Amino acid sequence: MKTGAGAGVLFISPLGVHMRYVIRIHFAASNNVAEYEALVNGLKIAIELGVRRLDVQGDSQLVIDQVMKTSSCHDPKMEAYCKEVHRLEDKFRGLELVHVARRYNEAADELAKIASTQGTVPPDVFSRDLHELSVDLGSGAGVEVAPAQRTDTVDALLMAAEVMEVDRSTGARHSSTA
Repeated sequence: MKTGAGAGVLFISPLGVHMRYVIRIHFAASNNVAEYEALVNGLKIAIELGVRRLDVQGDSQLVIDQVMKTSSCHDPKMEAYCKEVHRLEDKFRGLELVHVARRYNEAADELAKIASTQGTVPPDVFSRDLHELSVDLGSGAGVEVAPAQRTDTVDALLMAAEVMEVDRSTGARHSSTA
């Protein structure tokens, strides 16, 4: 477990618009917890932006396998994160998760490094600070996300790394990595 962990999220719209986020984690977190925080927070941001279809690319084989149910969650904390991802999945018309090699997720990794070192956040990058887990370990379900207020369909690509990268589509202001 390390303190000063971070995640990066990059949204890329079908038109190529990039929106980057750094997520600063202010509690002791393993690499797997940082990966899940990137995924869960990336999904929540996508919901807030009104994204309806999302392709998630992450470089954590374990997280992708657990969420896709090709691997079981033996740890209660990982199980709670899996349940939260599945709960958030219902907010999308389409959600696909794919594992990518770390070398193809460099943008998200760079954002994660900025977040974990508490470095200066570039002006075109949004930031979030987490002071506690994004999941409830009692029930395995996290905090409810308000429904998106946009009614038009938005497609996006979300990339996840140790810090995560998210790509998003149409008209929001930029910043993020998955």
